[in-house]
Amino acid sequence: MTANPSAGLRLGLVGAGGIAEVHADAARRAGWTVAAVTDPRPPRTSVIAAAHPGCREVGDLATLLADDSLDAVTIATPNATHVPIAEKALAAGHHVLLEKPAGLNAAECDRLAAAEAAGPQVLQIGLVCRSTPVAHAVRSIVESGRLGTVYQARAALHRRRGIPGLGGWFTDRAQSGGGPLIDLGVHVIDLVLHLLGQPKALRASGATYAHFGHDIERYLHLEMWGGPPQAGGTFDVEDHASAIVRFEGPLTLEVDVAWAANLPDGAVRDGIVLLGDRGGLFFEPLGREIKMATEEGGRLVDMQPLISPEDAGQAAWRRQYEVFAAAIRGEGKPAATLAECRCTQAIIDAIYRSSAERREVEV
Repeated sequence: MTANPSAGLRLGLVGAGGIAEVHADAARRAGWTVAAVTDPRPPRTSVIAAAHPGCREVGDLATLLADDSLDAVTIATPNATHVPIAEKALAAGHHVLLEKPAGLNAAECDRLAAAEAAGPQVLQIGLVCRSTPVAHAVRSIVESGRLGTVYQARAALHRRRGIPGLGGWFTDRAQSGGGPLIDLGVHVIDLVLHLLGQPKALRASGATYAHFGHDIERYLHLEMWGGPPQAGGTFDVEDHASAIVRFEGPLTLEVDVAWAANLPDGAVRDGIVLLGDRGGLFFEPLGREIKMATEEGGRLVDMQPLISPEDAGQAAWRRQYEVFAAAIRGEGKPAATLAECRCTQAIIDAIYRSSAERREVEV
């Protein structure tokens, strides 16, 4: 990889919400030039343009995609628009960093795969948790064999009251594809698959729940994502999902994710557990430590491997753009490929189907 693969690359942003601001800052820190931004809401584009001198506000998507001075575009828009916009960007000759999820379902991933195959452009999916220092360290431990055969994984992410943009696109299934399972679960399911070498999922048994978002005007929240509750809006997604997924071989994965739950502080620690026959570990996807349990010299041993002390979030977002730039220059593959993300989406689809049919289903 060159010293700075991002140097000289120019980025256009499609979408100017909160996550687009994070993308813009990360790209700049990685060495990209944030050159253009478009969004139907001009006040939002003004915020990003002001933070990135030289960034041009563009009135519409077609005009931005027609700009041959751009090397790549980042798509940070509501989920239902991911595939249509990515198809247009690839057809226009741009490399694409597409915010997760890649599509609303596996069928949309297949549709996007056809667009990806039509040209040489790089398509990277924005699953940023893969790029954290702790994730890199855990993958090294797994690949070293120190855990032995991993037979069970557990992944949990919970909020006490944190439904994002209640009443807006996040909670409208037609626009989002679902609730915390497709929003939070996509991160931890993908990360487990990535760490364990993309095992093949066979069956899933899941349940989804919706108890807290229906009465929008009375919803009590501790943290707000995607804007304040919108009275009169839509809430037709789950606010909690739980599942067990069976893979080829001995592996099972337990998943539990929630935007809202009456969960006392400390009752469950969010993060990922990997249990192997030689060792096990726990880590938080955006944390700075790994806790391991193993045996050495006939004794039970607890270990805490050292990892990079840098801020996990900033490091991950910057690294995502460095890897994207390297892939564009032909110096490696994307940090997360569409084919890999399609596997995660198929698991999510199966969990939703299992919940609807109240039975275990094939992935």
